[in-house]
Amino acid sequence: MKTAYFNGAVLTMKSQRCAQALLEESGRIVAVGSNDEILSRADTAIDLKGCCMLPGFIDPHSHITQLATTLDLVPLGSCTSNEALVQALRRALPQTKPGAWLIGFGYDNNGLPGKQHPDKHVLDAVSDTVPILISHASGHMGCANSAALAAMGITNQTPDPAGGRIGRMEGSAEPNGYLEENAFIQLAQGAAAPSAEQLFRAMHKAQQVYASHGITTVQDGLTKQNEFALLDALAQQHALFLDIVAYPDMKEHASLLQAHPQYAGQYHNRLKLGGYKIFLDGSPQGRTAWLSQPYEKAEDGYCGYPIYQDEQVLAFCERAVMEGRQLLAHCNGDAAAQQYIDAYAQALHRHPGVDRDLRPVMIHAQTLRRDQLPALKHLGMIPSFFLAHVYHWGETHVENLGLSRAEAISPAQSACQLGIPYTFHQDTPVIAPDMLETLWCAVNRKTKQGRILGAEERLDPYQALCGIPCHAAYQYFEEHDKGALAPGMRADLVILDRNPCQVPPEELNQLQVLCTIKDGAPVYQA
Repeated sequence: MKTAYFNGAVLTMKSQRCAQALLEESGRIVAVGSNDEILSRADTAIDLKGCCMLPGFIDPHSHITQLATTLDLVPLGSCTSNEALVQALRRALPQTKPGAWLIGFGYDNNGLPGKQHPDKHVLDAVSDTVPILISHASGHMGCANSAALAAMGITNQTPDPAGGRIGRMEGSAEPNGYLEENAFIQLAQGAAAPSAEQLFRAMHKAQQVYASHGITTVQDGLTKQNEFALLDALAQQHALFLDIVAYPDMKEHASLLQAHPQYAGQYHNRLKLGGYKIFLDGSPQGRTAWLSQPYEKAEDGYCGYPIYQDEQVLAFCERAVMEGRQLLAHCNGDAAAQQYIDAYAQALHRHPGVDRDLRPVMIHAQTLRRDQLPALKHLGMIPSFFLAHVYHWGETHVENLGLSRAEAISPAQSACQLGIPYTFHQDTPVIAPDMLETLWCAVNRKTKQGRILGAEERLDPYQALCGIPCHAAYQYFEEHDKGALAPGMRADLVILDRNPCQVPPEELNQLQVLCTIKDGAPVYQA
């Protein structure tokens, strides 16, 4: 059956000019054109009533399995004091089953008095017998109470892991409950996991969250064995209604690509393994991102720190290049960005006969410097900017980096001028996968206090939109299937109440997703 969507603004993303209507059949776009032309060929018709249709939004970096696991956790994002944290956790404590952990997600120390992380004594006030673990909004750090520290085996004899730090009581080796980077990521794996049934329900809800924001292709940006087992089970049961591209953790779970060739570089029941993922540093708002120059007011010239040594990063890059796999590297600091640039360039130099069109991605690229951008273009490396940082943590970046460096974060306009295909993400569950808020951020670059942070890096609305479906489709090697509305392409569509290119820039974050369509079938309706 051929379905016409007519009487709207069909923004094809082939240009800024809009068509009036689109014709879909069997999950593919048949034609785009005028109302009369499209309606004359249709079996059924849907009136857009003047609303705007675009290609379905594409998420170039997030963690859908992590979002699923946070949906039933205690939300802490609105807490602005330790007392509020304690109250939120106490309210949830009676629902905690015997033997289970109480886990919270989303606190931000930058919104707490003195910008201090809570410690075990704060959480012990909730319970000193039930293990309690709370995660920072960035996912790079967190805090455990005394019972959780004991359950994880963390004592004053436990050394800091490479690329991480265990907080200590002042003047002693006693853990204070704070865990940073690898100390949190690795050691917190001892927390009790939800059941398979809970995870299946949560993954359905997580897909609904993305669909409600107009997203039709989603990423799982650090897939380990447990996450893959969940995604594989969902795929086998045909329980995925969005496309999911997973990137196995290269350090520990690289074998997933070899063990599951049906997913490697291709979709099977909506799941694809896109390549590998590595972490090279931490969080700029958490002051663990690796910078080339010290943080503001840093003691002893503190610049953050790397996760790996140069030779380890080179080995990762060489393996990806030799296997012809795409590599995604988390780089928030400009020193981490340079480490990735140098290692990838060296890997290509050592193996001159390999395919150079592997589209490596620099994830976050928060403090990527403008003078580093030409190297990305030379390597074919895509910067995926977490541009909503400008709004959510812009003032924190001014404090941590100084005004000059803070104004240069996420240099999207500079990348645009060089012809580099940039993408935008929200690193969900760090923040909601709200592409329209990110669109507003890219165009306005305002902080929560209303400061314009880096006016010269603002994009116009169409330039910003290009980073959402078009360049993201290119990042996934899917530009011939997704990212634009043209005959033969997949009918992955989003309908907005207004045309983003025609509303006042300050109103972009007020646009509403009315309907999300995947392969011709609605998966979300407001």
